[in-house]
Amino acid sequence: MSAAVLALVLALAALTAHTAVNAGRWLRRPAGGPVEVTEPVAVLLPLRDEAARLTPCLRSLLAQRGVPRLRIVALDDSSTDGTADVVRAVAGDDPRVTLLTGVTPPPGWLGKPHACHQLAGRADPAATALVFVDADVVLAPYAVAAAVTELRAAGATLLSPYPRIVVRTAADRLVQPLLQWLWLTFLPLRAMERSPRPSLAAAGGQFLVVDRAGYDRAGGHAAVADKVLEDIELARAVKRSGGRIALADGSGLAACRMYENWPQLRDGYTKSLWASFGHPAAAAVVVALLLLLYAAPPLVAVAALVAGAPVVAALATGGYLLGVAGRVLSARATGGRAWPDALVHPVSVVVLGWLTLRSYHLRKRRRLSWRGRPVS
Repeated sequence: MSAAVLALVLALAALTAHTAVNAGRWLRRPAGGPVEVTEPVAVLLPLRDEAARLTPCLRSLLAQRGVPRLRIVALDDSSTDGTADVVRAVAGDDPRVTLLTGVTPPPGWLGKPHACHQLAGRADPAATALVFVDADVVLAPYAVAAAVTELRAAGATLLSPYPRIVVRTAADRLVQPLLQWLWLTFLPLRAMERSPRPSLAAAGGQFLVVDRAGYDRAGGHAAVADKVLEDIELARAVKRSGGRIALADGSGLAACRMYENWPQLRDGYTKSLWASFGHPAAAAVVVALLLLLYAAPPLVAVAALVAGAPVVAALATGGYLLGVAGRVLSARATGGRAWPDALVHPVSVVVLGWLTLRSYHLRKRRRLSWRGRPVS
């Protein structure tokens, strides 16, 4: 028993060390201070029923500095809540803003990729960089300029500067930090940038910067028309076309409140987790390993104490603390909240496992939908 627990602790130590190396050495950190880009840039904003939270996002876009040749294209994707009226009210007669009315996705297309496809097709032809921004993102004044500068400095085709995730509820704090923690812990960032393998890819669609020519070579969003995780699949398409991708800590550039309440968060993760893992067997293996590594140690520690096995209890407690340390490292590297949230990391992993199970269950029953549209 003690040998098995020791092996578990050593695996956790290696993973936490990998988190530390990723966060401290390989994670890109774009400068958020005054910077200017001279190339033309198009900011593309897909919108579907975003009236309640669009205003801060659009105001932050209109307040961008350091991009004298900036154009903003917003697309109202069949909204029923007056989203287009909010765009008109906030933008006024600003000549930098164009408002489009989207068309219904044709067969074989999901809503988000189709909206982005329409936006890219109507972007200023002179724009050499495209910046996709979701309506729940609020940008710092030099965010676009800094992100485009980092894209060029990295020599990348696609850059994903991950925003700071705003958490307010207990559900937020349990689930949302797992996004950054997962790729900092399990994805070798340096290898991801250097390797041409599409499987080594990550991206967040909330704030995504792409070189226009590289985007077109990859097939744009037409290449990911039916993909639920269109951001990650676009990064893979870029790699397949010979381009490079990069991740960055965008917590100093942007903030994002992804979901307002638990039902939204639950359904948002449920719609896409099945696509993260692929085959159910792969998902079962990954979830089982995560539970073994991060949820089992505190349970083993308690059981060992009750059974009078202090050495095993001490080892298991060490494993639990290593998991907590990895969560703290991830939070500090990405502008997240470390304490006391990291202490309940085992519970977070259990919730992730349940959401994954729910995702596959509802997909099998063809009951997955988002914003009123089926996704499977």
